[in-house]
Amino acid sequence: MARADLDKRPDDVAAMFDGVAKRYDLTNTVLTGGQDRRWRDLTRAALDLRPGEKVLDLAAGTAVSTVSLARSGAWCVAADFSLGMLRAGADRDVPKVAADGMALPFADGVFDAVTISFGLRNIVDTAAALREMARVTRPGGRLVVCEFGTPTWTPFRVAYHDVVLRGVLPAVARRVSSNPEAYTYLAESIRDWPAQPELARIIGDAGWSDVAWRDLALGAVALHRARRV
Repeated sequence: MARADLDKRPDDVAAMFDGVAKRYDLTNTVLTGGQDRRWRDLTRAALDLRPGEKVLDLAAGTAVSTVSLARSGAWCVAADFSLGMLRAGADRDVPKVAADGMALPFADGVFDAVTISFGLRNIVDTAAALREMARVTRPGGRLVVCEFGTPTWTPFRVAYHDVVLRGVLPAVARRVSSNPEAYTYLAESIRDWPAQPELARIIGDAGWSDVAWRDLALGAVALHRARRV
């Protein structure tokens, strides 16, 4: 499987991520110019984690993000539906679980916080995944979604979509990634993704309150945060 289609069939998307797992972390760092680490730090800060809290890191991939979260002293579990990604991060000393974001294998209200970084976009039903994340989070618990967004400044938005996503991203992926075709899907899924106000509405409708967001990279990335109703 070279790449997934935008109907986001779970088996196709999982197979695509299995194919990029080998060099996924390196590719992310190159494509973001090293900003991926800063975004992980900002996600951890937005979650406001405390020692001993239980945290779900959904779509955790190779668990780089989970290790970052665990620096807070919280107990953090990495969950992903790509076995290839979890295997690629096997040497990272955090708990790992194979899990479907629309049917999480956890009881109701067991987590103090849940987060998903650059993975919500890959789940076939965004609202259903957000409801499932709310189900496993205790009342008053926190959510942080780090995801691609829509740049707010029109000249940058045009350049980002027409130059970066259509040209630069595929070119870099051809040189770095273990499965360059997958990054064609990545670019398409970013262009297809709702802008920040629309995603905030979807989050609120899924059982979360106090929804707000912070733009990063001029809105090309956004941190959405919310609390469990």
